[in-house]
Amino acid sequence: MGQPALFSCTTMSSTPVLSATSCPANPMCKWPAPRIFGSNKWTTEQQQRFYEICSNLVKTRRRAVGWWKRLFTLKEEKPKMYFMTMIVSLAAVAWVGQQVHNLLLTYLIVTFLLLLPGLNQHGIILKYIGMARREINKLLKQKEKKNE
Repeated sequence: MGQPALFSCTTMSSTPVLSATSCPANPMCKWPAPRIFGSNKWTTEQQQRFYEICSNLVKTRRRAVGWWKRLFTLKEEKPKMYFMTMIVSLAAVAWVGQQVHNLLLTYLIVTFLLLLPGLNQHGIILKYIGMARREINKLLKQKEKKNE
């Protein structure tokens, strides 16, 4: 039995060569691009949409950095809680990975990531996060009542 075509020596050696030869294509496209996509075709609506996209990217980056900082703050202030959170989340990811076929799992993750901006724009994400928070608060209140 031979190797799959993807992992053959020819494919493995020609891929870097193709990548290296395509690098000069970037500077070569600089002179026809303004003629094809002229600045006179750029409207104020497109500029506004571009601004919104950039703003959303910056907000998403800030949220990710905020979660990252919270995670490290939790690690420093409450190491046992951090450890338990990491163990539970990694075990959940491992369990899902074991139960679901990798191709289906990849498809679902990519589909979710592609739908995420629309879900966020329509407020669906915030709606379900609010529902989850309310349920968690109910559970915490019930736990406090039992402890009293």
